[in-house]
Amino acid sequence: MESNNNSSKIAIIILAVLTAVLGVLYFRSNQLSNEQATTIEEKATELANTRTQLDSISTQLDSKIAEIKALGGQVADLEALKVQLEQDKASLKSSNHAAIASYESKIKEYNLVLTQKDGEIVELKKQNGILTENNQVLTTQNTTLNTENSGLKNQNKSLADTLSDVAAKNKELARKVSIAAALKAQNIRVLAVNAKGKETERARLNGKKIDKLKVMFSLATNPITKLENKTIFVRILDGDGATLSDESIGSGKISLNGKDTPFTTKQVITYTNDNQEVSVTYPRGGVTYKPGKYQVELISEGFVVGKGAFEVK
Repeated sequence: MESNNNSSKIAIIILAVLTAVLGVLYFRSNQLSNEQATTIEEKATELANTRTQLDSISTQLDSKIAEIKALGGQVADLEALKVQLEQDKASLKSSNHAAIASYESKIKEYNLVLTQKDGEIVELKKQNGILTENNQVLTTQNTTLNTENSGLKNQNKSLADTLSDVAAKNKELARKVSIAAALKAQNIRVLAVNAKGKETERARLNGKKIDKLKVMFSLATNPITKLENKTIFVRILDGDGATLSDESIGSGKISLNGKDTPFTTKQVITYTNDNQEVSVTYPRGGVTYKPGKYQVELISEGFVVGKGAFEVK
């Protein structure tokens, strides 16, 4: 007997250590995941905005180069500017937050050149008598803009997939921690209480003398379980698997594994994390319990936290 008690104490200590470690890991992982998700989203947004502006400037440069060439103008300076722009776009992929800010001044310079070229195009049109837009330039511009839009959609989808993956991992980790933090009922006993209040605990209870059933158990210590009020639901099932239930004395239904499940009775306790003893009485008076084996389930916060049994003769 002493060896069994020592084994139980060692098991409880090991469970407490494991659940404490899991709790710490959950806290650190959840904190890190939230910070990483925020950082990823902010940087992705900044990169997407900057890339969109640079792609727009690139499209406009292509348009200006094509239009000035068609008008017989010189485009060497614009072609050199296009090379520089492509280098800036390539560098943007590896830029950090601080470096991204430096692109604002570059974008202003590019836009200034584009504005100056608009004036040059007006003069060239006057010289050549061209008053309408070049259809080929517009076609090229539309094609490039469509490609740009497709690229942005792919970037947004990649970001959404990343955030969804982080959220899924956080949800799974939270589920594991919830399981580890669940109450653990042990040493479950069922006593018969007669009409005079006398309690009897035997291997086989006399069904004719049962006025009430008293379910007794202890709650194991668990360092990651919150010290707060807990509702414990008791299910008593007869030999046919039917739940003893009477709504007039407190029976009802709860959600268990996604299904509405009837319960026999319930009790609210304050969890103290010190192997506290708990007893729940089911006052099903005036009913004779038929002979057979009965099962007892204890449920709290969506989990079955303990099981027991008794027999009626």
